[in-house]
Amino acid sequence: MIKENCTLYSSGLKGAEATFGEAAQQHGIKEIVYSFDGHKLSREMNVKILTQEELERGDISMELASRMLNRTYYETEKIRKVLQTIFHMVNSGHQVFVIGTIQEDGSVKGGTGWAVELAKMFNRPLHVFDQPNKKWFSWKEGTWKEDIPKIEYDTFVGSGTRYLSEAGREAIEKLFTDSFGE
Repeated sequence: MIKENCTLYSSGLKGAEATFGEAAQQHGIKEIVYSFDGHKLSREMNVKILTQEELERGDISMELASRMLNRTYYETEKIRKVLQTIFHMVNSGHQVFVIGTIQEDGSVKGGTGWAVELAKMFNRPLHVFDQPNKKWFSWKEGTWKEDIPKIEYDTFVGSGTRYLSEAGREAIEKLFTDSFGE
């Protein structure tokens, strides 16, 4: 793979997404940060502010999101815009990497779980570093299977928890080193 042809998509929030961005920058990978007016970012490089029209293209039913993630999301404008932004990230990247917590029901904890569910719906290669277990898992044949993934596509998504552990940080660094070298 030619790293100069690769692009990371994220939303530039603190924790996992900022760390994915830092790793991309360190390895010479282009980065696009999707956001919306009024959203506070941790990483403000190559920001693409989505217009209202673009956000609406990623509109989903809050009821559907609640059902898919086994949690309740209320009709708040900010949550809706966050979920719409995640839609654009996953729609832009072919492969999806997430740092978080895989729950007993197979969903991933928090808003990060929406990126995971969209990746499943869009049939994207999907990989989650489960921080409590300190292992990578890939979604294959309808279940999580332990794996050691690499970045294999020119466009990919880096998403995840704001509460990044040292193991999560090391997993991101190793992912980039294994994929692109030192």
